[in-house]
Formats: sequence, C-alpha cells, structure tokens
Amino acid sequence: MSNKVHLGHTARKRFGQNFLTDSNIINRIVSAIAPDNDHIMVEIGPGLAALTEPAAESIDRLIVIELDRDLVERLQRHPMLKDKLEIHQGDALQFDFKQLLRDGKKLKVFGNLPYNISTPLMFHLFSFAEHISNMHFMLQKEVVLRLSAAPGSKAYGRLTVMAQYYCQVVPVLEVPPESFTPPPKVDSAVVRLVPYEQRPWPCQDIKLLESITATAFNMRRKTLRNNLKQLLSDEDFSSLGIDAGLRPEQISVSQYVAMANYLYNKRI
Repeated sequence: MSNKVHLGHTARKRFGQNFLTDSNIINRIVSAIAPDNDHIMVEIGPGLAALTEPAAESIDRLIVIELDRDLVERLQRHPMLKDKLEIHQGDALQFDFKQLLRDGKKLKVFGNLPYNISTPLMFHLFSFAEHISNMHFMLQKEVVLRLSAAPGSKAYGRLTVMAQYYCQVVPVLEVPPESFTPPPKVDSAVVRLVPYEQRPWPCQDIKLLESITATAFNMRRKTLRNNLKQLLSDEDFSSLGIDAGLRPEQISVSQYVAMANYLYNKRI
C-alpha cells in the first residue's frame, strides 16, 4: 500500500510549491516538532496541510501563515482544522511575529519552506529570536549543510555565521525527492534551530555584524585583508589576533563577532 497522501491541488511554480506526501517522513517531522499547548505553535506555508493535520491533532490552536489564497480557502473549509486554525493570509517575509505573542508563551515555528524564500525568511525570523523557543524547517539539503557548516568548509558562509550566532543548529533528517509531489530536483532535509537564551558571543551591534559578514563573503576567494580593507587595518587585525591572510570561510563565528564589537567600540 502506498504511503502517499492524496492531493487535490496543482503545485504552483511561482510559489515554489512541492508538497510533502510521504506519511512516514511526515510523522517523523511532527515528532521532531513536538507540538504542545505550552508554546504558540506557528506553521509557515501549510500548503495542503500535510504537516498541519498531524501537528494540530494534539493541540488546541495552530497559527498558520499562507500566501496562496486558494490554499487559505481550503484551510478555512477543512473539516478537521477549521476550528483549530488561526489563519493569516500573507507573506511570511513581511510578517510581524511579535503580534502572535500572548500569555508569556514563546513561539515554536515550523514549515516546509519554498526554496526561493528560505534564506531571507530565516534572516527575518532571527530578528524575533528572543521570542522563539525553536524552529523546524524542511529545506533544500544544501541550505541545511550551509546552516550547520564548520569554518573551513565550502558550505560555510554568511548564512552560517548569522544562523550560528543566533541559534544552535541541529540537522534532524534527510528527505528524498520522492517524498514530494511533484518531486523536486534536489534533496531536502529537516533542520532544528534553537535560539540561544544566552548567546555565547554577544554582539553589541547586530547590523554591524551583518554588514561585516556580507562584505567578507562578497568575494569568497579573496583574503579578509582584501575584503575588509575599508573597515579594518593590519594593526586592527593583529590586535584582534586574527590572521588577515585567511579567507572568509576560515573565520569562526566568535571571530566575526569580535570584529564587529571591535569596530563598534572604535566608533564610539
């Protein structure tokens, strides 16, 4: 017997929709998310409710953010879900997640994210990190590798530094293309992001950290000295104890934070 969940909706290219239809994988993801009533549960892009139905089963309320109006209408009529869902039709990239907070509860956020918005959406969510208990996302496997990369690896980049500044990153499981309809051309994976209560390397100016990492990784093949010459001199690098001859992917998160804090204090 097939494990596939039946679809009555055609995926739309412009929304980057690939619907998860493998019930075994769905159950494993929902148990990783661990929905509960002690948190405000939020799903981004519920689509055809493959995760929404099993996630909502054991809880009283589930907030969903969906851009596609057709899918919103389906959810509003859904026999099992319509009384449990609070539906926000709109773009998660523009959404103010603080408006969902109540009763001193933190958010647990999850979703099968369209590949074309995954990186900007994570940057948007990081700005609400203090209100979030954890996040579980299905992403392109390559994005999960970037999130969890160690310094010195090819996958290590601006997204790595910012994600690991805010969160502990834990890859949860890999999901093959045949788990979706239509099957994407890439492998997928689920990642758990747990925002730090106390950040291991506090940054005094997050915008400065973002701009230093963006500038450093703008030209990956060049050295830090070349990429950051407008910002830091050789003397600055030596007082930081950072080798300016290294490439941006060889620099740890704590070193990027140290550079940002150094610049911040120099400017005061």
